[in-house]
Amino acid sequence: MQVTAANVNDVTQLQTLVEAIPLVPGRRGRPRFRPDRVQGDRGYDSEPHRQWLRARGITPVLARRNTPHGSGLGAQRWPVERTLSWLHQFRRLRIRYERRVDIHEAFVLLACCLICFRFL
Repeated sequence: MQVTAANVNDVTQLQTLVEAIPLVPGRRGRPRFRPDRVQGDRGYDSEPHRQWLRARGITPVLARRNTPHGSGLGAQRWPVERTLSWLHQFRRLRIRYERRVDIHEAFVLLACCLICFRFL
């Protein structure tokens, strides 16, 4: 997880997010260091970033600006949006009061534990 200020553009954090992806577990053998593709909304639309992803062997699946909706990314984005709405049920996460990142991450972890506990 990477925490930034609310006024930071998404596209400026793309490279940092991709480089912070942990090892991808899966089949036996050497673990993969990169995903096959990266999906993102219109906030990540940038040709230099698409080229940067392609140079690393990652297929960019990024929605383009000024195009009609219907890109097909909604079905894959729904679990992310649903999870964010679950986290926003907690007032301390909906409005960030903490200045320290470690305290905010602790509240996110606590909220995730409570969400999982409710499902059990």
